This record gives sequence, structure tokens and C-alpha cells, in this order.
Amino acid sequence: MSLETAVMDQLKTAMKSKDTIALESLRAIKSALLLAKTETGKTTELIEGQEIAILQRLVKQRKEAAEQFSAQNRTELAEKEIAQAAVIISFLPKQLTEDEIKEEIIKIIAKTGVESAKELGKIMGMASKKLAGKAEGKMISEIAKSLLH
Repeated sequence: MSLETAVMDQLKTAMKSKDTIALESLRAIKSALLLAKTETGKTTELIEGQEIAILQRLVKQRKEAAEQFSAQNRTELAEKEIAQAAVIISFLPKQLTEDEIKEEIIKIIAKTGVESAKELGKIMGMASKKLAGKAEGKMISEIAKSLLH
């Protein structure tokens, strides 16, 4: 089942149950997917990697907004953003734990023979492709830097 189909199915369910958090989250996903499909002037289907990138961007936006609301002591708005992020995360592939990411990066380092942080770009290129959608780039970078120090 495509992401768009899954979103539409859950959107109908959320409408019936009057779940406003889910409705707002699902509409944001639907809107972002539609925008991405039409911004190139084509109406072709998005590939899985593009869909994952869109979902990750939406989650990141929600988390950043929640941080800002928390800093301003607007906890009700921060909680709403976190709840929306949780709905969006449910469409992402299972996220790897820090230990699993570390294990994958160690394998990449062994495979490439990289020994210093100066060659971090090689590791990041391979790790980003291999772990796309399964881990955030920031976490991959931090772990790789700590292993190469």
C-alpha cells in the first residue's frame, strides 16, 4: 500500500472519530506529498526515499516547534506538536537504536578503512544511503564523529 493510500485511509478514520490531532497531522502529510508531486510540474508518483524525506522533515518541524513552545512556557502547544510528530512518525520505517547505528557505522568504517575525522564525508555518504529513513542524519553524524575522533 502506498503512503498516500495509507494516509487517506487513516484520514477517513480520524474524521469519523473526530481526532483533531491526527486530522491535522494527516492533512499536513497529504499536503506535503501533493506539493512535492506537483512542484516539479509532474504528477508522477514519489519514490519511497522521497516520501521518507518528506515525513522526516515534517517530524523535524514539529519537534522544533515543540522546543520553541516549551521555551516560551506554552506547554499545551508543545504537547500538541509532539502528538502530531508521533502520528507522522507512525508512517516512518522503524528507527534504529543508537547501538544499532553505531554497529552499522563501525561496519562502514571497517569496509572503507577510514581512520581519521578528516574523511568523515566518506562515512557519512555511505551511512546516509544505508540508513536512510531509519536514523536521523544528525545522530549518524554524531556517532561517526565520536568513533573517528
